[in-house]
Amino acid sequence: MTEARCPWCGTDPLYVAYHDDEWGVPQHDPRALWEMLTLEAFQAGLAWITILRKREGFRRAFAGFQPGVIAEWGEAEVARCLGDPGIVRHRGKIEATLDGARAFLALEADGGFAPFVWSFVGGAPLQPRRATMAEVPAVTPEAAALSRALKGRGFRFCGPTIAQAFMQAAGLLNDHLVTCPRHDAVARMALPAGAAVGIFGRSITRKP
Repeated sequence: MTEARCPWCGTDPLYVAYHDDEWGVPQHDPRALWEMLTLEAFQAGLAWITILRKREGFRRAFAGFQPGVIAEWGEAEVARCLGDPGIVRHRGKIEATLDGARAFLALEADGGFAPFVWSFVGGAPLQPRRATMAEVPAVTPEAAALSRALKGRGFRFCGPTIAQAFMQAAGLLNDHLVTCPRHDAVARMALPAGAAVGIFGRSITRKP
């Protein structure tokens, strides 16, 4: 890849690798989606590169982002995380992660987290084909709707801008610029509308 890469990732090798290998790739695994949403929540007020540099620390601290484990945590685990220099030590965000694990499990029991999230884009990635960063909105109507729905289900730190960043990262919204080689590569990865993978790897479709 050359200078046509989306400019926001700059030249930091970690950021470039994230852009080239992960950002915008359609993600249908529910646990991975929840991890991405949780990390976006921790990013609020910080630079994303900070989260990338601490991502392995987050995974160690939060038991590999296994919601069934984290949902059982309490004050002792919150206190442990607050003392862990490998993560962003923000009590509100740590406590929100515990609440998010419980909300995730509730959604898994009610049709599935992945189908729920993907329903806000009709089950297939949006392909806006933007040519410049100036054309990329801070929030789309789909992100605003997802944010409201997540909050209604008990998630926290999931405002519209966080929901937008999550949708871009998880491939619900292909916001690679059309001048970026990754745009077309990511577009070709789209699954058929309505298809999503359940937590046990089954292909499932969200009911209307």
